[in-house]
Amino acid sequence: MITASIKNLVLDASAASFLCMQGDQSELNRTLNSAQKKGIRIWTYAGEYADLLRWFKVEKQHGSPSEDLSVVSPLKKLEQLRPEIQWLSALTGDLQGNDDPDPIALALTRAATRLSGQAWIATADQSRVQRGVPFVAVEDLVIPGLRSQIRFIDLETQQDRIRTDLEEGIHRVLHHGRYVLGDEIDQLEAQLAEMSGAPHCICVSSGTDALLAALMAIELKPGDEVITSPFTFFSTAETIALLGGVPIYVDIDPETFNLDPGRIDAAISPRTRAIMPVSLYGQCAEMDEINAIARHHTLRVIEDAAQSFGASFHGRRSCALSDLACTSFFPAKPLGAYGDGGACFTQDASLANRLRQIRDHGQEGRYHHTTLGINGRLDTIQAAVLIAKLKIFPDETVARQRVADRYAELLADLAETGCITLPVVRSYNTSSWAQYTIRVADREGIQQRLAEQGIPSAVHYPAPLYDQPALLQSGQDCPESDRAAREVLSLPMHPYLDDATQLKIVQSLQEALASSAGIQPEAAAQEA
Repeated sequence: MITASIKNLVLDASAASFLCMQGDQSELNRTLNSAQKKGIRIWTYAGEYADLLRWFKVEKQHGSPSEDLSVVSPLKKLEQLRPEIQWLSALTGDLQGNDDPDPIALALTRAATRLSGQAWIATADQSRVQRGVPFVAVEDLVIPGLRSQIRFIDLETQQDRIRTDLEEGIHRVLHHGRYVLGDEIDQLEAQLAEMSGAPHCICVSSGTDALLAALMAIELKPGDEVITSPFTFFSTAETIALLGGVPIYVDIDPETFNLDPGRIDAAISPRTRAIMPVSLYGQCAEMDEINAIARHHTLRVIEDAAQSFGASFHGRRSCALSDLACTSFFPAKPLGAYGDGGACFTQDASLANRLRQIRDHGQEGRYHHTTLGINGRLDTIQAAVLIAKLKIFPDETVARQRVADRYAELLADLAETGCITLPVVRSYNTSSWAQYTIRVADREGIQQRLAEQGIPSAVHYPAPLYDQPALLQSGQDCPESDRAAREVLSLPMHPYLDDATQLKIVQSLQEALASSAGIQPEAAAQEA
């Protein structure tokens, strides 16, 4: 009997056939139900498809010979019984140097080692059972009582959903070999432009490089000032400073955490070149007011939309609300690559042309450099990943909103007592919910108590930029940014967060808040 901890369970062809023949009332299917509930991922090996057909026919002949085998599909049966099963790819290396008496068994073992975490291979083939670990007989398979893991973001479930498109896209790039500026880049840029509503999209190597390229495109010079938020990720001000510019910080709106447009005019000086509002946590800044101020003072506006791709403002999309916009495809973003990536958006064809030159060392043509640029090209493989993800992005955006609405409902009572402050999204905005961020007192204590209960959390961000050693500026008057840095706490947020998991997160938060206030958990439950 095997009871060791596992994260992945692979059904070999004999086990998959056994499952098909036994049906949904079988002991194996009940075991798989238990595995799924505990977060164990279930696979079959693509390299065994022919063997699956063979085993299925043998089992079928032993069962009901009168049935026409030609119309029975094990694939259909598997999909009906276990729609969550994933196909584990058969790769070239699985068979290299393979002189095993059962070469497919060795190939399957090699494939299983590619999975993250420990994997067992369930089998009904006694010769494989005798090989020992990682093979285990289907009748000996027992799923241990593991606590299911709560993920802050869930890229595994997303990957399961788009595995076929991902693998086809990546292999297409591997075969055509245009790893830099391949055709997938043009395809992705066209899709991003269409989705955002911006006329021009230029993909680059990261969100940081997108900001840097945008500032270079407007020819920011040393000593020029850029008005921005101090409550954001480091790269917002870092890119300004890298070009010798001076970030001028304007405090945030305490409800949205975005730049307060009522404070911008007072920060404008003769050296101001641009305003860079940050659309934080997935909600657009007050772009109409900011654009109006910029027009009055003949300034450029660059939306830092690293967290807000897919959001809308008065019915218009983030990244199409200003002269320039920049987003990030860091893996944790609502639209994330499997590595760094980013994009610039603009309404201006001349700026778009300049950005394309800047991302490729300032080249106007091959080895003809008309301006200084950067090595800021997006890898073609990352474009293939993003193309696959874009197919489900609209659906995921709806799912994120559903998760946010459920949080708001479950947390309403805590918010009414003043224990927490919920996110505020303006009535004319939709958010892409890059984070679900609340305010709490005693944040460190709350975070520690959540971690003890297996609930991950994060702080975006623990210090205003003017307090970062590399950008240290004394005498800043941004009290709302200071307060936000002390109080914000981000809870798990992704499109695949189910009702039961959210309820557990909220109950754990309630217990953590009660413990912080010195209330016994039983009393807290009675109050709820």
